[in-house]
Amino acid sequence: MTTATKPFSPSPKVLSQNPSRLEPGHRLCPGCTLGTIARNVLSVTEDPVIAVSSTGCFEICTGAFPYTAWQIPWIHSLFENAASVAAGLDALKQAWRRKGLLDSEQEKIKIVVFAGDGASYDIGFQWISGAFERGHDLVYVCTDNEGYMNTGYQRSSATPWGGHTSTTPIGSHSDGKAQNRKNLTQIFAAHDIPYVAQASPSHMADLVRKAHKAFEIKGPAFLNILSSCPTNWKFPTKQAIEILKVAVETNFWPLYEVEKGKYKLNFQNRNKKDIKEFLSMQRRFKHLLKDEKKVQQIQEEVDREFDRLKKLSEIFA
Repeated sequence: MTTATKPFSPSPKVLSQNPSRLEPGHRLCPGCTLGTIARNVLSVTEDPVIAVSSTGCFEICTGAFPYTAWQIPWIHSLFENAASVAAGLDALKQAWRRKGLLDSEQEKIKIVVFAGDGASYDIGFQWISGAFERGHDLVYVCTDNEGYMNTGYQRSSATPWGGHTSTTPIGSHSDGKAQNRKNLTQIFAAHDIPYVAQASPSHMADLVRKAHKAFEIKGPAFLNILSSCPTNWKFPTKQAIEILKVAVETNFWPLYEVEKGKYKLNFQNRNKKDIKEFLSMQRRFKHLLKDEKKVQQIQEEVDREFDRLKKLSEIFA
């Protein structure tokens, strides 16, 4: 007789009863949502978890020797190879399984990566692609704060067009970053892996539901989660969640998932807000607000991408 699986609930009361994997006392900045993301992603499973982190804000602020906020096995990898370390852990599980060395508790072990956009969009891209192509059973979480924040906010390929960074400074000959951001979620959806999703801490029930699904699905899963950075986006720390909420409500950061190739939009705002509202909340885009043509250019790009996602979602409705 099999035991019925307890249904998943996104209720904070229920999730708070699961083991705490990341404790307070880390060095993350006030208003940074990296810790909020990790704590909630880790809360969705009662199974044992091994976490891997690439170099970056999250790594240095949660695990700088001799201190750690982690309550689970945690591995700090190099900037580029977190996905390969996680793939190695999965390969070890497979080898032990073939030899009959895994006990029932070890069989349940989940493997998760937490890495920033610099390590995911840029430096570690080929390692992630390789792990996904090989079909390793792991969850890769990109905490996307749209730049290399740990070293003073240099541009990454996740930085939006027009973003003022230390390597794309505004001036008489520059309006900030000259290129559109890379669409990493779509790139990994094209890898045809079992599960890909975009999420935001501003819509927590949606985020934890997607995290739970990512852990439960066999094979690679990718979660791209927008994370606010008051230090470099330049906004008051108390607006950390509100600014992410507006990012979703303007369609700057659409919430959607791709499960076994099928697209599904998870949020459509009937009273969509103009992108100007999101831009005006942070000083990194202040220079763009002086030129309505530039704001309109961003609005058109946001609308184009959302319309494309909407059509893809309607195909599988």
